[in-house]
Amino acid sequence: MHTVTRHPAVAGRFYPKDPQKLRSAVDLFLPQGEKVGAFGCVVPHAGYVYSGQVAGAVFARIEVPKRCIVLCPNHTGLGQALAIMSRGTWETPLGTVSVDTELAEALKERFSPLAEDAEAHQGEHAVEVELPFLQTILPDVTFVPIALGTRRFEILQALGKAMAAVIAAQPGPVLMVASSDMNHYENDAVTRIKDHKAIDRILALDARGLFEVVAAENISMCGFGPVVAMLTAAAQLGARQAELVKYCTSGDVSGDQEMVVGYAGVVVS
Repeated sequence: MHTVTRHPAVAGRFYPKDPQKLRSAVDLFLPQGEKVGAFGCVVPHAGYVYSGQVAGAVFARIEVPKRCIVLCPNHTGLGQALAIMSRGTWETPLGTVSVDTELAEALKERFSPLAEDAEAHQGEHAVEVELPFLQTILPDVTFVPIALGTRRFEILQALGKAMAAVIAAQPGPVLMVASSDMNHYENDAVTRIKDHKAIDRILALDARGLFEVVAAENISMCGFGPVVAMLTAAAQLGARQAELVKYCTSGDVSGDQEMVVGYAGVVVS
């Protein structure tokens, strides 16, 4: 089977296209500090000018292992509802990142609804923007991309349980990265209130509670599905705590308080 190379879809828009400028930007977003081993994390995926500082703070806090699963929402609506790529490489201006074929095949075997589908990932930005951080920290990192277009709790929970079983069987650690922004396009005050209701459930490692509060409070958190799956798996793997590393809204950067997007960075350990 031929090797698939997934080319960048948002280089030059969400983050710098020039490799040196990108490396400088990522380095700037990665503060030095104490690192922890983690089961998973929540990181935003907006343009770096808005959310890069939050994503960087999360990745800098984690002892990043060689293998990761990166889960994201399907913003484009293309392809399958549970879309995985299990071979090939993803290209960024910093070079290529290999898909972890062995890990991807184990996930498909454990959870048959996962469909091999490059189309869902082709124009999707929410995995792509995390890769330069992972590459900078660990140049030989490998990963499994999964795009979720389902909002059904039972499916997200089942995926989480399957990930936990597969990760538990690996010889070394695997980090689950749940790529999500928080509430979208309301004013800053409303967004902060809504976001912290969701964040409270994440910090309590309460996957069902997060699912329920997002629905009940009409929180437009695009990646709640990836976070539900990650929290489910982390709890099964023995996670004890979650730490809110950083939170901001786009208004903190743009000065526009009327229409903002929230960004939360959480480490689950």
